[in-house]
Amino acid sequence: MATTRASGLVLRGAPLTPAPGVVNVGAFLPRTARAHPELAAVVAPHGSSGWRTTSYAELDARAAAIAAGLQAEGLTRGDRVALLVRPGLDLIAVTFALFRLGAVPVVVDPGMGARALVRCLARTRPKAFLAIPLAHALRRLHARELASVSIDVVVGPRWFPGSRTLHQIESRGRGVCPPVDVSSDDPAAILFTSGSTGPAKGVLYHHGAFAAQIDALRGLCSIAPGAVDLACFPLFALFDAAFGATCVVPRLDPSRPGRCDPAAIANALLEHRCTYTFGSPAIWSRVVPYAAAAGMRFPDLRGAWIAGAPVAPRLVAAFRALLPPDGDVHTPYGATECLPLTSIAGAELELVRSRIEGGGGSCVGRAVPGAEVALARVEDGAIAAWPGALERGELGEICARGPVVTRSYFDDEHATALAKIPDDRGDTWHRTGDVGWIDDEDRLWIVGRKAHRIETSRGTHDPVPVENVCDLHPRVRRTALVGMGKRGSQDPVLVVEMSDGRVPRGPDGVLITRELEALRLDRLGAVGPNHPPRIAATLFHRGFPVDVRHNAKIRREDLAAWAAEELRERAGR
Repeated sequence: MATTRASGLVLRGAPLTPAPGVVNVGAFLPRTARAHPELAAVVAPHGSSGWRTTSYAELDARAAAIAAGLQAEGLTRGDRVALLVRPGLDLIAVTFALFRLGAVPVVVDPGMGARALVRCLARTRPKAFLAIPLAHALRRLHARELASVSIDVVVGPRWFPGSRTLHQIESRGRGVCPPVDVSSDDPAAILFTSGSTGPAKGVLYHHGAFAAQIDALRGLCSIAPGAVDLACFPLFALFDAAFGATCVVPRLDPSRPGRCDPAAIANALLEHRCTYTFGSPAIWSRVVPYAAAAGMRFPDLRGAWIAGAPVAPRLVAAFRALLPPDGDVHTPYGATECLPLTSIAGAELELVRSRIEGGGGSCVGRAVPGAEVALARVEDGAIAAWPGALERGELGEICARGPVVTRSYFDDEHATALAKIPDDRGDTWHRTGDVGWIDDEDRLWIVGRKAHRIETSRGTHDPVPVENVCDLHPRVRRTALVGMGKRGSQDPVLVVEMSDGRVPRGPDGVLITRELEALRLDRLGAVGPNHPPRIAATLFHRGFPVDVRHNAKIRREDLAAWAAEELRERAGR
C-alpha cells in the first residue's frame, strides 16, 4: 500500500496485530512451553556428527534456572550484560534468561577484531560478562577498559579465578522466576552494527520494537507452530520460540559463513526436514550449486530467506529450482536498526529480472507489515526535521519509520543525530544510508550506499546498477565500482573478482576488460539516465574484503584503498 501526500510518496505495510498481553519478549518462551511442552525447541550439534534435542519445556526450565542464578549473583533489571557465546542451546537459553530478568544483553560481532570489540563493550559499561573462555581471556587483558564488570560467567570450561561457570549459575537457580513486567519503551538489547560501512554503533532495542519485529516476521514468513528452521543467522534463531518453531542449529562458524561446508548445510536441511531457513547470500552461493550438482532437492522447504547483502536473481532462480512447487525464495531488506522493511518473493523477482540486469538496481520489493518507507533528498549531514518524501521514480535516501524501527543508538548522540530525523507527528525516521527509487508497482529499488556514490565531473553514478550488469559475465564472481580522487572529480574504477579466484594476466585480462565494457554498453546503453560511467581502469582482485557478519557486503573503503595503491604502482612502473 502506498499513499501520496503533498509531501511525497510513502509506502506503508499492513498494520501489525501484536500478541495479546506480551510486552517482555522473554515471555514468548514460557508461553510456547505451556502450549507445546514436548515440542522440540532446539536441535543442536552433539559430538562430531550427532544431534541433541531440547524440548520447549526443558528450554524454559533452563532459562528460568539461569535467570534465578544470575539474579542471586546480583543481576537486576536494566543491567547490561556483555554476551559473547557461540550459537546454540546455551546462547538461546541465556538470552531468554536475560530477557526474563529485564537485563539488557549487549551483542557484538567478534569478527570485527579484538580492539574494536573491547571499545564497543566498554562504551556500554556492562555489569556482567557472559562469554566463552577466549573472550574472558580478552577481558582480563583489558581489565581497565571493562572495569564495570562485577559478574563473570564462563560458558564452557572454568579456568578463570573468580568466575563461575554457566552450569554453576544454572544449578544455583531455585524456584520460579517469571518474566518481569516491562513497558514497550524499556531497553531490551544493544546490538552493534557490523561496522562494515562505518564505525560500529550500538543499536538500542526496546521491548516494543522486538515484539513488533516478531509480529512482522510471523506475518511475512507465515510461520506456524511445528515449523522447522535451519537457523543460519544466529539472531534470527531467537525468534523461533515466539513462533513455536523448532530451531535447528547448523554446523557453521557464524564469523565465516562464506566458508561453510555446503554438504553440512544441505544435509541438515534434509535430515531435519526443515520447512524454512534464513541466511546470508554467502552461504547459499555455496550450498545451492553444491546441491544442484549433487542432484539434491529440498521437498520440505517452503521458504528460504536470504538477506544481508544484494542477492543476484540467478542465485534466487537456482535456489527456487531445488524447492517444491509451493516453496519460494525471499529476499527481505532492512538493517540492524530496522528489520524487516521490504521483501520480494522469487516468483516476482523473476518478473523484474531483466530490469535488474539492465541497470535498474536491485529490487527489494514492497513494504512489509509494521513498516513505512519513503525517500528523502540525499544529504551527507544531519537533517533537523523531516523534509518530505520524494516522488515515485526519484532517487533519494531510503528512510523508514514504524514500530519495527529503533529510535536511537546507545550513548551516541552524534550518530543518532546523523541517522534519525524527527517528524511533525512525534515519530522518528531512520536514514538507512542506502539510495534508491520506487517503481510504478510500489516496489523499492536500491542503487547503492550513499557513501559509495561516485561523483565525477560529468555527473554522479551509483555502483549497484553497473555491478549487476558486469556480474553477468560468465567468468566473473562479482564486481565493485569505486571512485578514485576527490568528490566532484572522481574517476570510476571497476574492480573484478573472478569465479576461479585467479587474476587474469596479459591478453586474457585485456579480453575480459573489453567484454565487460561491451556488456555495459549493451545492457545500460550509451546515453540516458542509466548510461554507464566512463571507466578509468579495470583491476582484478583475488578476493574482495567483506563484512564479518554476512561475509557478503563488500568493504568498499578497503577495496578503494587497495585500488588506489594498485594504480600508483602501475604508474610507477
